[in-house]
Amino acid sequence: MRCPQPHACARVWASGFLLALMVAISSQGAEKVEGRTGGSPGKSDWLVIPLRHPVEVTPRPEASDLVLSNGLISRTFRTAPNFATTDFTNLVTGATVIRGVKPEAIVTLDGQPFQIGGLKGQPDYAYLDPAWLKGMTSDPKAFEFTGFTTDRPKAPYPWKPKRGAPDVPWPPKGLTLRATFQPPASAAKYKGLTVTVHYELYEGIPVLAKWVTVANGSAGEVIVDAMTCEILAATEQEKHRLGVESDFAFAGMQTTCWENDPDYRTQIDYSYQMKVLLASKYPLGPGVKLKPGESFDSFRTFVLLHDSDDRERRGLARRRMYRTLTPQAMENPILMHVRQSDSASIRRAVDQCAEVGFEMVIVTFWSGFNIESVDSAYIARMKADFDYAHEKGIEIGGYTLMCASRDVGPENNCISPQSGKPGSKFGQSACLASEWADGYFRRVLNFIDATGLNVIETDGPYHGDVCASTKHKHHAGLADSQVRQWQACVGFYHECRKRGIYVNSPDWYFFGGSNKTAMGYRESNWSLPRAHQVVIARQNIFDGTFEKTSSMGWMFVPLVEYQGGGAAATLEPLSQHLAEYEWHLAQNFGSGVQACYRGPRLFDTDATKAVVKKWVDFYKKHRAILDSDIIHVRRADGKSVDCMMHVNPQIEERALAMVYNPADSEVATTLDLPLYYAGLTDRATIREQDGEPREYKLDRGYHVSVPVKLGPKSITWLIVKE
Repeated sequence: MRCPQPHACARVWASGFLLALMVAISSQGAEKVEGRTGGSPGKSDWLVIPLRHPVEVTPRPEASDLVLSNGLISRTFRTAPNFATTDFTNLVTGATVIRGVKPEAIVTLDGQPFQIGGLKGQPDYAYLDPAWLKGMTSDPKAFEFTGFTTDRPKAPYPWKPKRGAPDVPWPPKGLTLRATFQPPASAAKYKGLTVTVHYELYEGIPVLAKWVTVANGSAGEVIVDAMTCEILAATEQEKHRLGVESDFAFAGMQTTCWENDPDYRTQIDYSYQMKVLLASKYPLGPGVKLKPGESFDSFRTFVLLHDSDDRERRGLARRRMYRTLTPQAMENPILMHVRQSDSASIRRAVDQCAEVGFEMVIVTFWSGFNIESVDSAYIARMKADFDYAHEKGIEIGGYTLMCASRDVGPENNCISPQSGKPGSKFGQSACLASEWADGYFRRVLNFIDATGLNVIETDGPYHGDVCASTKHKHHAGLADSQVRQWQACVGFYHECRKRGIYVNSPDWYFFGGSNKTAMGYRESNWSLPRAHQVVIARQNIFDGTFEKTSSMGWMFVPLVEYQGGGAAATLEPLSQHLAEYEWHLAQNFGSGVQACYRGPRLFDTDATKAVVKKWVDFYKKHRAILDSDIIHVRRADGKSVDCMMHVNPQIEERALAMVYNPADSEVATTLDLPLYYAGLTDRATIREQDGEPREYKLDRGYHVSVPVKLGPKSITWLIVKE
């Protein structure tokens, strides 16, 4: 059921990316935009200086147009004879994204597909001549535009800044445009049913969100069998600059498909097989039944218009989107995974965390921790332990297995559509749309409220298993089993957000309220020899932070044996393997990535304690820059110097470069540091650790060359200021 052609972005390295001559271009011509104009490139780039430009909807009555714009991108709609997107432009590059008019959505009701808005009669789909629009008509079978309203964005869940996250606007600043449609005359049975298409544009980022609401105001029940929420006839040039994703993104789920465009008859492919039609749609269903008076909201599609093919810049743009739209993912507490759940083990872990400056304890998997317990004595004991942690200034919580690999009985398990029996890709999974899930969520939330828990690690959140049961309480059958289970999982995360709970999830639920997922690693690699683990982990961080901020991904440090490997893979006793332990600490804290330090303790001797505290203190001293975005200077290869550099043009420490020498010999080299995204254009003051600062002149590509000398298997860092 998944799209055979998931969206893929071209990633091409480019050097010396210059924006000195960029101007903002709107559909009305060139316009100056505060925060983007000026004499130097750093002052004309939204990724360097925040854009100060409101989101606006501008009517153009003479052309029956509406223009939705934020100074970075604009989308133009024709409102008569029906509602349709007639232009979608990247104002940074001036490039138009689309080459033709398509419906705003396609909704299938009771087996019959209906186009929502759109215009017919475009003579050629290689490009869209504005002069053609006057002669284009509305499809009499399409839903008809009835009007629009505007509003400010609403927060999908409550959130307030905490755990080191920056104080950013929530909900994000922007504007929501809602276009409403009614059924055509030929679909009289649906009279009273309305479809609303929502467009949400945000300040300071070239991102447009879109989703669809079906409200059944008709006299009978309606089944929403299928839904395509976004359709764009993309140009060949801009296809690869469309970053498209959705909040329906668990377990690698793809809602974005690139398809053939049957209207494009002048394309160069002889068989008309070019994949240049973007469709954002459900891979299954949604298959929801709506009784009169009920409504259904689709997933949200987020379209990011990239202004470059450069991999680093594209990653920075995506990370800015997440910093803006999922600010809870910027929380970055220092955490430990304690392996036992008895009071003595928990309190020892709390004491050690407090001594070295860790901020959170997670009672981990296989520890015996039971967040579903309804035993009053157990709850009272855990509350006492959690109160002890809170008195020490430590947040605390624990692990739960939500539904994957979980057998809760044949009446509540996921039913395989192939066999008609319980079964899933993990062998067996509980159905989150069954009655069992009601009890599960009730027990967990009761435990949270009764104990004062601060963090939950949800292993096996909803991961995409379908369920063919027709007897489960919250889904009718196979077609709606995915969307109903996803809604249940997201609904639970929203309840956690209301309580300020930190949510560690091994899946991509950021738009649903989760805080963190894996940075990217293979669990069995932690059974490799210690030295191998260190280098591979640094590679994983380097690769993972192209797509994630440092705070969005966790790493792992197996203080005790994990998945085999024996003594060679294990850090305990910590004092006997202090060199490798310090490398883990240095590269995690130095990259701003918090790891799951899994074991019974963080230190075993005063010397070990001193090393742990050294790197915690280093992170806290430079926390603002270390939580900032990473520029990827040189990937670890185990034989030469590698480097990752944080940048932030809005703070005093403009950059901090972590430099690693994994070799057994001294290395003297010159580092080439790109400082464009640090907001520096002429000069930089750089010092190594606490050494004397030196002034460097930037070259024409905004780089500096810095000589460094590192001893065998050593680490250093460079601090950059204006």
